[in-house]
Amino acid sequence: MTSAPQSSAGPAGTGPRVARPSWIRPVPEGSGGLAERGANDYDSFAEAYSAENESSLINAYYERPAMLDLAGDVVGRRILDAGCGSGPLSAALRERGAAVTGFDSSAEMLELARRRLGEDADLHLADLSGPLPFPDAAFDDVVASLVLHYLEDWTAPLAELRRVLAPGGRLIVSVEHPATGLVMPAPGGDYFATSRYSEEWTLGGHTALMTFWRRPLHAMTDAFTAAGFRINVISEPPPSPDARELFPDLFTKRPSGAFVCFLFFVLQAD
Repeated sequence: MTSAPQSSAGPAGTGPRVARPSWIRPVPEGSGGLAERGANDYDSFAEAYSAENESSLINAYYERPAMLDLAGDVVGRRILDAGCGSGPLSAALRERGAAVTGFDSSAEMLELARRRLGEDADLHLADLSGPLPFPDAAFDDVVASLVLHYLEDWTAPLAELRRVLAPGGRLIVSVEHPATGLVMPAPGGDYFATSRYSEEWTLGGHTALMTFWRRPLHAMTDAFTAAGFRINVISEPPPSPDARELFPDLFTKRPSGAFVCFLFFVLQAD
């Protein structure tokens, strides 16, 4: 899964950022409308979203390569893909020799993952906000790619991810960068608060409300350590080298290609 790229105008010193795609519209809190019908319904546009995710700068040339780099050598490792969506990260990890299990809360996204990975793929319909259908210490690694920022409270989800990890196992996480709350603040926004924001995503002729939670860096690190994880890596990577040729405008504006979008962690289960 993913959250949206942020708008391209930032304060002095932040540099250019990735522009918000035309299919995403910010929704002021309390505006009603789609909010009354529930949020984060990937089932309504799963195929269109998966196609967008396949080749976009933010997913295919930034977030997934960063997650794979942080995972490193995964040959023979048992990996749980938490919030696997249509399975692109699962597929890449499996190609690198991992034994991959995935789960997602969207049945339609899981169907797309099964088409990608094969009928024998180990895929489960489950929600990170509740108990997971896996035994204790079942995995060497968990990858949580752009999932945690859908959740207001990380306490129980992190406890479950810690439970299913073997001792010394790794939790590799990508989340919305907390600085986006500074470069694109909500009215009356407070960096130090854990706050909700919403967007309307329209893809494949369907519109859904997507709701996310921003939190400051210290709230993230406090939650990780309270759940029994040691923080080994905090990363703010640039996009992959392939992006320079495919997205030349980004590099024209900023030669390094770096932008504020997501933050990455490698955590170790104590």
